[in-house]
Amino acid sequence: MSLNRIEELRKLIRQYNHEYHVLDHPSVSDQEYDRCMQELIQLEHDYPEFFDANSPTQQVGGAVLDKFTKVKHDQMMLSLGNVYNKEEVDAFIDRVVKETGLDEFSLELKIDGLAMSLRYDQGQFLRAITRGDGEVGEDVSLNVKTIKSIPLRIQYNLPLEVRGEVYLPKAQFDRINREKRLNNEEEFANPRNAAAGSIRQLDSNIAASRNLDAFWYYLIQGDKMGLSSHTEALNWMKSQGFKVNPYTKRCVGKEEVWNAIEEMSQLRQSLPYEIDGIVLKLNNFEGQNRLGFTAKTPRWAVAYKFPAEEVVTTLQDIFITIGRTGKVTPNAQLAPVRIAGTSVSFAQLHNEDFINSKDIRINDSVVVRKAGEIIPEVVRSLPERRDGSQSIYVFPTHCPHCDGPLVRDENEAAHYCINTNCEARVVESLAHFASRDAMNIEGLGTKTVETLHQAHLLHSIADIYTLNTKRNELLNLPGFKEKSVDNLLQAIENSKNNSLEKLLTGLGIRQVGEKAARTLASQYDHLDLLLNVSVEELSRIKDIGLITANFIVSYFHEEHNLKLIDELRNANVNFNSYLPKVEVSQYSGMIVVVTGSIPGFTREQVEEWFRIKGASVTSSVSKKTNLVVYGDAAGSKLSKANELNIRTLSAEEWLKEV
Repeated sequence: MSLNRIEELRKLIRQYNHEYHVLDHPSVSDQEYDRCMQELIQLEHDYPEFFDANSPTQQVGGAVLDKFTKVKHDQMMLSLGNVYNKEEVDAFIDRVVKETGLDEFSLELKIDGLAMSLRYDQGQFLRAITRGDGEVGEDVSLNVKTIKSIPLRIQYNLPLEVRGEVYLPKAQFDRINREKRLNNEEEFANPRNAAAGSIRQLDSNIAASRNLDAFWYYLIQGDKMGLSSHTEALNWMKSQGFKVNPYTKRCVGKEEVWNAIEEMSQLRQSLPYEIDGIVLKLNNFEGQNRLGFTAKTPRWAVAYKFPAEEVVTTLQDIFITIGRTGKVTPNAQLAPVRIAGTSVSFAQLHNEDFINSKDIRINDSVVVRKAGEIIPEVVRSLPERRDGSQSIYVFPTHCPHCDGPLVRDENEAAHYCINTNCEARVVESLAHFASRDAMNIEGLGTKTVETLHQAHLLHSIADIYTLNTKRNELLNLPGFKEKSVDNLLQAIENSKNNSLEKLLTGLGIRQVGEKAARTLASQYDHLDLLLNVSVEELSRIKDIGLITANFIVSYFHEEHNLKLIDELRNANVNFNSYLPKVEVSQYSGMIVVVTGSIPGFTREQVEEWFRIKGASVTSSVSKKTNLVVYGDAAGSKLSKANELNIRTLSAEEWLKEV
């Protein structure tokens, strides 16, 4: 009897949640809903043997985590390419039509929130994973489960993945910031930041109190479930209880698409949530598969971003900052102004020539916008508003941090502080070394680096690896607790095992970013091999030009850099490359596409094999493709290769070669 009543209440509450949070059409009063929920909570307490992790009672928060678990995505979570005007929208449509012959598109609002993936199995909610870096995200299931509109049970029993956007409604954003003001706490800049901050709370009670919501817009397995289009997939998701945005439109041809974009753009101010554009997707799944993906974006979808909002404010002052390479960046201090949902007080001014060419003066009225709705920039000054209080900015000749001379090369627009011991350069270089793209030392961000530098615990990169001997000094610093210190020291210890390309990125050699570092580490399997390499040898490597080669050689001829290398060696930091060495082979320089299933190997393993052989691997077939390797169920990519008369290699032929 008790189990029957528990199941009856769970079913009723799921129905009430769906009616209220998805359909916006409740069938019972709040009092009746609360009565049912309290009865269920009491019964589950009295009969713990009937516990269900996906009961509606588990959507109210309460669990506390130590940390979030990393989870690898089964399929990359890619971002969308952007277009900004009608001409670029038309060009996207023209390309899609040319390559597929299809011109039916699905248009939907681009929700300004946090990308999320939900996994289900046996009809049960399994986990929720953030986008992360696209390959690996974080398991935030306990927080996402607090979103009442998300179904924890569905009728589909096979493994399933849907993706969408978690967001904070405008009304909830205003409520949270009102509470923060009353408590003298720092307010959230915009609803997106608030949503992201809520999802990353270790205490799910906090996430539950924020009243987040979500829309779902991508069914990963749609084409394998007998569905033929994105529109069908959205309807299927709705039938399973997922909340799908109602402002979705199917359009045929350029004219219908652009008319729909203009119409949907008018909704922006009236919606109860933030949007930052309109997403266009080729509707047909077979056409999507034919177009495929680039390394970062699907070729069958694009985001039309709204024109940047321009506002007028006062430029109160200009000040310069010094980067890790010594590069000088002038910045504008602005009278605070709200742009695209956030308060803006500063903007980059790039270099001296930029300031002079736009005749930007202190105390000018200036037009400001966000480039790509992210980075504030000064568009122009308004000289007609000058009242005599303005003054021309004189670019400094000396560094404000170390008083060293600022130098500008005749071939560059930027000035540089050439003092390698400049305090500003030291802090920036340390933070860069610890950043995710470099040595990935979690807990050693810019603020922490500044604190440790001011406490005389960090002066150089090598000092990072001596912090384990200064645990007591760390614990005496404000805000440094035992657990956070131990986590930081463990992250530093773990970083010693990174592959060479991470270390090369972290060293901050000019022109050597993540890509160039990987190229070097695939050519030289130990750091010592780079110490005496010549400019001529380096410049012959693909993707390493003459300028970069000169910077690399110069770096390893500087005495203080060689001293740093020795200190890192003594700290047992790994100098070996774990990357497979690129070979010279018959595939060198080729553009290769792998499609279908190949017995005994994942597609990623096959692609990596070709990269080791010197090939570039892409996901879509075009006239530039040199080779298509195909296995079972190769589909449209093999057909397109045959149409374009591109050389093909069967799985059996490739396996013989391997």
